[in-house]
Amino acid sequence: MAKTKLFASIGVGLLGLVAVFSLVVATRPSRFHVERSAPVPAPPELVFPLIDDFHRWPEWSPWGKLDPAMKREYSGATSGPGATYEWAGNDDVGRGRMRITDSQAPARVAIALDFIEPWQASNTTLFSIAPGPAGATVTWGMDGESNFMFKAISLFMDMDSMVGKDFEEGLANLARVAQAEAVRRAAPR
Repeated sequence: MAKTKLFASIGVGLLGLVAVFSLVVATRPSRFHVERSAPVPAPPELVFPLIDDFHRWPEWSPWGKLDPAMKREYSGATSGPGATYEWAGNDDVGRGRMRITDSQAPARVAIALDFIEPWQASNTTLFSIAPGPAGATVTWGMDGESNFMFKAISLFMDMDSMVGKDFEEGLANLARVAQAEAVRRAAPR
């Protein structure tokens, strides 16, 4: 009888913990936003094509180096609205698809971003390119919805710091590529 009471008490305690955890998770924000900006030493007209054409992304994307054998497939328009890029790689990069939904040269590129593996999620990515003191200022933002699983994960891992580091690296790479492009174009022929 004492064992039955003990097991019942443990069961009630565990149910209580699950209920409290579920309540805490449910109170987490249902949307997230990650954004980083950086100066790029090239005019917006030079930076824009590096973002608007997925064929140029391997030059600066922070994720390409995680799987050098990653498979890439391009379809739709070469650049701008309708341009589509699909990737499949190792566990570090997973599988997904991006499609440019809006493109306004040289100021903005909006992308529908779908992760397929190892988890499924649909996000919106926006690149804004503005004239800046060094040439351009590029802002890379991503918005999405957080389902219960992502809300639970956010208790232990912060999406902003996790993805933000990749955005910072990507913007630094983009600046390097854009600057090299600017120098190449300015060189006498």
